[in-house]
Amino acid sequence: MENEALWRPSADAVATAKLSSFIAAVNLRWQAGCSDYASLWRWSVASPEAFWRSLWDECRVLGECGASVVEDGDRMPGARWFPQARVNYAQNLLRRRDDADALVFWGEDKIRRRLSRGELYVQVSRCAQALKAAGVVQGDRVAAYLPNMPEALIAMLATAALGAIWSSASPDFGVQGVLDRFGQIEPKILLCVDGYWYNGKRVDCMAKNAEVAAQMPSVERTLVVSCLDDSPAVSSIRNGVRYIDFVAPYAAAEIEFVPLPFAHPLFIMFSSGTTGVPKCIVHCHGGALLQHLKEHQLHGDIRPDDRIFYFTTCGWMMWNWLVSALASGAVLLLYDGSPFVRGAGRPGTILFDYADAERMTHFGTSAKFIDAIAKSGLQPRQTHRLEHLRVMFSTGSPLAPESFDYVYREIKADLLLASISGGTDILSCFALGSPILPVYRGELQCRGLGMAVDVFDAEGRPIPAGLGERGELVCTAPFPAMPVGFWNDPDGAKYRAAYFERFPNVWCHGDFVELTTNEGMIIYGRSDAVLNPGGVRIGTGEIYRQVEQLPEVVESLVIGQEWARDQRVVLFVKLSEGMTLDEALVGRIRQQIRQNTTPRHVPAKVLQVADIPRTKSGKIVELAVRNVVHGRPVRNVEALANPEALEFFRARAELQY
Repeated sequence: MENEALWRPSADAVATAKLSSFIAAVNLRWQAGCSDYASLWRWSVASPEAFWRSLWDECRVLGECGASVVEDGDRMPGARWFPQARVNYAQNLLRRRDDADALVFWGEDKIRRRLSRGELYVQVSRCAQALKAAGVVQGDRVAAYLPNMPEALIAMLATAALGAIWSSASPDFGVQGVLDRFGQIEPKILLCVDGYWYNGKRVDCMAKNAEVAAQMPSVERTLVVSCLDDSPAVSSIRNGVRYIDFVAPYAAAEIEFVPLPFAHPLFIMFSSGTTGVPKCIVHCHGGALLQHLKEHQLHGDIRPDDRIFYFTTCGWMMWNWLVSALASGAVLLLYDGSPFVRGAGRPGTILFDYADAERMTHFGTSAKFIDAIAKSGLQPRQTHRLEHLRVMFSTGSPLAPESFDYVYREIKADLLLASISGGTDILSCFALGSPILPVYRGELQCRGLGMAVDVFDAEGRPIPAGLGERGELVCTAPFPAMPVGFWNDPDGAKYRAAYFERFPNVWCHGDFVELTTNEGMIIYGRSDAVLNPGGVRIGTGEIYRQVEQLPEVVESLVIGQEWARDQRVVLFVKLSEGMTLDEALVGRIRQQIRQNTTPRHVPAKVLQVADIPRTKSGKIVELAVRNVVHGRPVRNVEALANPEALEFFRARAELQY
């Protein structure tokens, strides 16, 4: 049955989209002959030099482009993008210095701050001068253990301006989780916060800060940012100084942006670390900037003075993705705290309060947040105006078809719902939204421009769109946002092993996906979590989509348990408060799955748990649970937001027969 569109852009929206003007520009410049998104995507993949040069020009990148776009463009890894270019990421984000808003910050309902573009420039200037005076030079690392607050953005831009390398983690990480990350990259400067608000409560961080600083000998200054107190005591922290005192000696001045090679390191990101010590993934100035300009302006239709929100922490790549919107002239709407703290109405409304109060045009969140407010019965369409909201982003996990329905029914009918997917590995997306395409229920609208995304079967053969077959998400050609490598991986062996061992010279991302008749994408979960009962591959998302439609089920997690020389499907469910799993509910769960999928999908066991373990960025950890069930060790539980939840899965008697 054909999947009906839930939303179509108006003729005016298509005509005024930046993507439409980009199509006109490449047709004029290159005689590309593009008439729609599909033809533009095909041209962008077939003509990478013309596409990426056009993107540089059309997005008005500040810097020297150089004569060559790519060298060794047939090597993956090994391609060199814009090898003669000189660019600075921070300079592109700080190109405007007027009195208009640069950012707004809400710390739950306790803190409100606002900085103009001119004020942001001044703050970055002072921080950059202070870092330089403290001995920070090109290539040094600056690490931040901070909430999503203005000082995180300011210090990141100051670091990037100098050519130093930024890395961040959120203050809800435990001490070992921070050391597992920052300890590998040996930062010269550490920023931390005295505390923060979460769900209406003060959370003090000073003891953790002292312990982290004490165990990182590379740190020469520990800068304590004030959030809860105006003048936090820093005497107990090794090399501690208040951030406000650190920058105090420096007045506003022109920022000396260091012109850097395209591939100069900008960010060190970390994998989730649930299967071992986190990988340190290095991303570069040019790649991050160019890819984010493309995704924001062409895919997200972000325009100058749009007001962009994404619910994220500094420990998730979506923070880096969000703040890059300054380069497109957008205003950043930063939020730190619980999305379920009580706003003007019920829990979950505070983000919609924010949307109304600050004229939000782009609302970014996780699929889990959308599912949670749907289950709670929230109806923002009835309680909030949302008159400026044009785009809603969702990522973190697959967005269920029913969540698409909820957004259009209960949030806003005239809205581009852009379900996007990529990862920390590329600091960006393989599949995204498009302002000139319809939105189909349960589908990501399109593959990213300039990204040779395909789906391979187990033998490495492409699976054509529209066949209904699932396979591995791959990228068959290089792109500028590929990592420049892993930290402390001099011969690149770890980097190649992570992405290129499965299919030589092809990036294998590890997602189990399908290309639809609309040339959109459906994601069924991680390939390494795919179920395999009787040799039939089943994406975990296929089961979640059915189970979580039941009102009694708050959340679920499914694994394959090794059993009788095969694998059986085991489903764990977290139920609404006060509910107990009984045979009747088990029967309804199994019936829901059987009726809407296949008998192979039906779990052999359905068990209740009090909580579902997840990473700091909200992703459930199927592999960790699978290891617990099989009595194997779980490495690096510090990567989990709620590691205690693993105990609900350990030594379950029901799984012994």
